[in-house]
Amino acid sequence: MGGTRGQKLSGMQKQVLSLYRGFLRAARSKSEEERCKIESVVCQEFRRNSKEVDRKNFQYIEYLLRRGHKQLDQLRNPGTTGLSSLQLDFSK
Repeated sequence: MGGTRGQKLSGMQKQVLSLYRGFLRAARSKSEEERCKIESVVCQEFRRNSKEVDRKNFQYIEYLLRRGHKQLDQLRNPGTTGLSSLQLDFSK
């Protein structure tokens, strides 16, 4: 995982990657079965949003970041055992 020589990341891109890593770290504290489920949901959500959300829709991306941080805080709670996916469509 050496340094890449591509484009520098924007502040918002860094926030998204930090949130993604936070979810993966929080998943490590759960049981092996739950960890796999959580990692799968997180991966699917981030991939789906990377394809469906316009990169210039900063307001919606900020909303997703806020929602993600709330979900991450819940996931860090020792009593929480899983994570579910919530799909919202604001394109209309």
